[in-house]
Amino acid sequence: MSIPATMRALQQTSSKGPQDTSLITDAPVPRPGRGEVLIRVAAAGVNFADISRAYGTFLGGPRPPYLAGFEGAGEVVAVGEEVTVPRPGTHVAGVGYGAFAEYMILPATAATPVPAGWTAEQALGLVVNWPTALAALKPVGRLAAGETVLVHAAAGATGQAAVTMARHYGATVVATASPSKHETVLALGADHVLDSLDGELAAEVLRLTGGAGADLVLESAGGATFGASLAAAKPVTGRVVVYGVAGGQASITNWDLVYRHQVHVIGLNVGVLMQAAPGIFGEIVGELSALVATGVLAPAQPTAYDLVEGPRALAELESRATIGKLALLP
Repeated sequence: MSIPATMRALQQTSSKGPQDTSLITDAPVPRPGRGEVLIRVAAAGVNFADISRAYGTFLGGPRPPYLAGFEGAGEVVAVGEEVTVPRPGTHVAGVGYGAFAEYMILPATAATPVPAGWTAEQALGLVVNWPTALAALKPVGRLAAGETVLVHAAAGATGQAAVTMARHYGATVVATASPSKHETVLALGADHVLDSLDGELAAEVLRLTGGAGADLVLESAGGATFGASLAAAKPVTGRVVVYGVAGGQASITNWDLVYRHQVHVIGLNVGVLMQAAPGIFGEIVGELSALVATGVLAPAQPTAYDLVEGPRALAELESRATIGKLALLP
């Protein structure tokens, strides 16, 4: 299989945001090293982490200039030393560097096979959004049937998966989204949908739960919403799983935890989970496979953009103008 020397890619040229992401046509095609595979990218996922990287706020993120994107799916076209699987010709999805390009490198051990009959676009959620949602609900959030879960950003790719799975596990789902997205979230099975910009979010959750509060809060918004999440959680036994900072940083003190919010605050980074607790992550992958096999989780239908439209896709995601998964097509 012929592999070119150069390729089209989106390069982040500053730390000023997605507006400084631009198309280049002469990026070197990377070579797979030991334990790595090279894939021809058929679709790349667009995530809030890409926006954080573009602003230089993603901890440990690359410094500009760099090839943007980290979630990709496509066909394996070359493998590095000591790689026996996946073989060339296999269609996989995974997380690496420089996904907004025609070719990218993935660790062989983290290259997830694309389910039979799925397109590359549909497989994107398998490696970022769905594992994050399931981890937040189950092994980290310890959700039990009959509990109430508050899901922020419920119209996004991770939020949609969380609503679907929480309902499957027997929870009452209170979701937040902008008003134009409420019908989408209700169609997923949410019991209640609140305006994400409502300044009385916590009071509304308390009203819906008869003053008890939510047993579990999936907190991806950050910023001012973080305080509402803490106030909406059930005292003593309530859990707030923090896995995103889309709305900016927020802080909490020991004084807050003792006197104002007596709740469990748990941080979740799915990349760290993979590395630090591979056994737990393996259980998550197994559970996701079962949910797919039984039809609880269906292939996503991302909104697709051409590669050159990457800056627009990032800007629309940043402005909360999108619903569900976004994909770039090289």
